[in-house]
Amino acid sequence: MTNLRELTLIIPAKYEAETLPIFLNEVEKLNVNITIILQENDIETIDSIKNVKNLNVQYQKKNGYGAAIIEGIENCVTKYCCIINADGSMDPKYLTEMLKLCESNDLIFCSRYEKNAGSDDDTIVTLVGNKIFTFLGNILYNLNMSDILFTYILGKTKYFKNLNLSYLDFRLCVEIPIKAKKKGYKYTSIPSFERSRIGGFKKVNALKDGFLILIGLISFLFKKI
Repeated sequence: MTNLRELTLIIPAKYEAETLPIFLNEVEKLNVNITIILQENDIETIDSIKNVKNLNVQYQKKNGYGAAIIEGIENCVTKYCCIINADGSMDPKYLTEMLKLCESNDLIFCSRYEKNAGSDDDTIVTLVGNKIFTFLGNILYNLNMSDILFTYILGKTKYFKNLNLSYLDFRLCVEIPIKAKKKGYKYTSIPSFERSRIGGFKKVNALKDGFLILIGLISFLFKKI
């Protein structure tokens, strides 16, 4: 069975001084590799983890949630990596199951909208928006997904790198499954429960980022992968 030491958690952490130390305390006992992607001017978050050992800390070269993830993937050296947020909403208890499934798949997506799944962090706006985007993704690209906007994703690092991801913002969440489908990757989803974030504030603007995601989702109809 795959060893957790073959897995790197890629954790984008923008203004997460309140949440990141608590979340790291939760995952440090899992014996996984941990990469934190920070902005150099985010002094509070940097100071909040300065006494935490066994971390790989990267400073972003470009701004944006997508940029943090792309840079984390580019520098990953383990066989597997997993995108997981610093706010504690993505429960690490699913990592072992995801890693096991990834032995016979290229990517594993967590879903909040399958049987035995759910979310304490959803609002009516994000729920409806996700349903619409997931429907469009399934219709336009034959994705067969239930939760296109949830970026709790584990996969083989070489396959992540081969996606050649380009979106530096939240459009990355639809870029990953669409490109995976177009490249013929083998992927599956598992039900997961999204917890309430530990603290701080959401970085997503439902209307602004929702519009960008819509544009990003449609754009791949006209792009060669």
